[in-house]
Amino acid sequence: MEPTAHHVGLTVSDLDRAVAFYRDTFDLEVLSRFSVGGDAFATGVGVDGAHADFAHLDAGGARLELVSYDSTGEPEGEPRIDTAGAAHVGLAVDDVEACYESLPDDVETVSDPQTTESGTTIFFVRDPEGNLVEVLSG
Repeated sequence: MEPTAHHVGLTVSDLDRAVAFYRDTFDLEVLSRFSVGGDAFATGVGVDGAHADFAHLDAGGARLELVSYDSTGEPEGEPRIDTAGAAHVGLAVDDVEACYESLPDDVETVSDPQTTESGTTIFFVRDPEGNLVEVLSG
């Protein structure tokens, strides 16, 4: 068995808002939108009576899966990258500085572009749900 990356999934409370953010801010193409429910789904995700709406976006070498469950609540506090279990989406761009400068004014930035010891230039933003998004090149 040789696993390959299929998608990165983020649970969000407002699917339309999340789709708009990734589509409009990073120009990711919406591949599909669909809903899933039923016993097999509920058993598979381990949530009784689960029903969710999904959006798949093309992020180049991987798919970004945004999902909103009927039971999804609003996020409590902002996640920190240094907390066990923390997740983030990494998006590679050709020009980090140009991407940073082109961000809409309402996008919350965590940092401006920095070049790390490894030679990679990065910055972080938060999506409307508070999820961390790393933008990088190098």
